[in-house]
Amino acid sequence: MKKFLFTMGLILPFNSSEKPNSLLPPPPLPTPYIQPMEPIEATPINNVELVDALIYVESRGNEKAYAPSENAAGCLQIRPIMVREVNRILKKQKIEREFTLEDRWDCGLSKEMFYIWKDYHHPESNEEKIARNWNGGPLGFRKKLTEKYWMKVQQQLNHGKN
Repeated sequence: MKKFLFTMGLILPFNSSEKPNSLLPPPPLPTPYIQPMEPIEATPINNVELVDALIYVESRGNEKAYAPSENAAGCLQIRPIMVREVNRILKKQKIEREFTLEDRWDCGLSKEMFYIWKDYHHPESNEEKIARNWNGGPLGFRKKLTEKYWMKVQQQLNHGKN
């Protein structure tokens, strides 16, 4: 047992005539382990650019766009479940406002719904997670199908920067 404790560094070898305070501290860790890390700065999200890219990908800016298979309407192709979710968020925040299904046809009101949803569910998320969840629901960022959608949004975000 003593040999085990010695190899684990729990017992230090010294003669009974030596005192433990004469032991030296352990050597410092190798350089790569003690280097301070550079702070990671989050890239700020430009909400206007992101929502404009989403609008382009969803409807090419057509606020009269409609996908009957999903009952998705307007410039952001908002489904009824999203209107219910935005109204739930407003109620939870004790804001006396309620959106209707007809509000999806107004691009300004659609953007308001998007911002309410984004600010509630994604206050710290990056653009990719926001876009993929907008397209694929609460776990959209994990779905393989939303990768192609994100590539289209990214293309629009980078369009004006080239």
